[in-house]
Amino acid sequence: MEEIRFGTDGWRGVIARDFTYANVGRVAQAVATFLDQRAELDLDCYRRWGVRPVPAERGVIIGYDTRFEARSFAAWAGQVLQTAGLPVTLADRAVPSPALAYAVAQRGAALGLMITASHNPPQYCGIKLKTELGSAAPPEITRAVERLLPLRAPQPTAQASDLALSDLKGPFLEKIRSLVDLELLRGAPLRLIIDSMHGSGRGYVATIAQELDIPCVQIRTRRDPYFGGHQPEPIMPNLAALRAVVRSTAHRLPDERFLLGVATDGDGDRVAGMDETGALIDSHRCYALVFRHLLTKGWSGRAIKSFALSDMATVIARRHQVPLKEVPIGFKYISEEILAPGDVLIGGEESGGIAIKHHIPERDGILMSLLLAEIVAAQQKPLSQIIAAMMAEIGDHYYQRRDLHLETRQQIVEHLKARPPARIAGRKVRQVETLDGIKLRFDDGWLLFRASGTEPLLRLYCEMHDPAALDQVLGQAEKFVRKMGR
Repeated sequence: MEEIRFGTDGWRGVIARDFTYANVGRVAQAVATFLDQRAELDLDCYRRWGVRPVPAERGVIIGYDTRFEARSFAAWAGQVLQTAGLPVTLADRAVPSPALAYAVAQRGAALGLMITASHNPPQYCGIKLKTELGSAAPPEITRAVERLLPLRAPQPTAQASDLALSDLKGPFLEKIRSLVDLELLRGAPLRLIIDSMHGSGRGYVATIAQELDIPCVQIRTRRDPYFGGHQPEPIMPNLAALRAVVRSTAHRLPDERFLLGVATDGDGDRVAGMDETGALIDSHRCYALVFRHLLTKGWSGRAIKSFALSDMATVIARRHQVPLKEVPIGFKYISEEILAPGDVLIGGEESGGIAIKHHIPERDGILMSLLLAEIVAAQQKPLSQIIAAMMAEIGDHYYQRRDLHLETRQQIVEHLKARPPARIAGRKVRQVETLDGIKLRFDDGWLLFRASGTEPLLRLYCEMHDPAALDQVLGQAEKFVRKMGR
């Protein structure tokens, strides 16, 4: 049988090659065995969280996104789990990952399974595991599940029709309403353009916007397993449709109304914004905007950022005397900090996942979309002006990422760690950091090399104070690693 490994955020595979009913069944059987044996495994994570594992008889909740056959894969996993004697609840429709995570925590289930490949290309599907606290499963749990994988695919006797169906959307939206300023947003002079990228976040932001009498236009809401021919990741190359609608709307908008575009990824846990000019508000700026906004509301707590996230977070934390901690890439590490003793205000990563206090210890693109709207409503300015004012306060930061298909990606990173270059694009390397991959710091920015944990990619992340420097640094870095990869 094929090897199954849980990477940065779950197990991913190509549909019908790696991600098959047989392998989904094997994962489900391993989860059932894990829940049965969990008390004997004596996992450190429960001691860190200060909780006892929820009994297996509390059951498993399964959600799924809009990918090809996702509901059928979800039902098959449920049949295997139910055959193993576990109560199973299946979402009654495609749901965003944060809705599944919230349901698990709210209902006290033993575990959650989300059938999704998140932002990966359409040919992929995958499984994310959610703990009873609503967090991404930490390495102790995913490694235990991997060790318990059966060699043979199970043959369930339970039928799909035996599975209990449940609405996960309604309770989740009720929680979201409690986390945003409804009075501030009600009738605010906004117009929202909402792009769900054909993913499972469709209809969520719009439901609340319409309740609050905020005019909105929804695009790419139709279920399309091919995601319109684009990878469902909210980055600029995939957001031409959103930009076109924003630009076509902007010149027809009354002066007293502010335009905002928001986009969520394939399973609705990542966010990007777009200002009234069609400029992307990437994950780094989204994090900085939400961080500052929560502080102005009087919220307190530590800040957590991933190794690839902008230094803007560091500057804001320093200016407001907020403790900040940097963690490896993968939201499970941010979840761990949120669950650890001590108050966490916000945690976020480069790929657009952000979590805040009083909610699940997991990213939520639906909530972040509404918080961006709240920021514009609170400041009564176009988003471009809000961004400009923030940059004037904390300094200019420009970011870009390149993904290189290199099978030798891990060897390249290890070589760079052993022999880091002294200069890149004429810039002296002032500091080397190896928390996750290898980050080279210059006087005017930084460059990070990291092998992806879910795809055969070497990722180059770069942030500079001058946008012209991005292409210089990334261009030389790409030439450098491609030569190494030959």
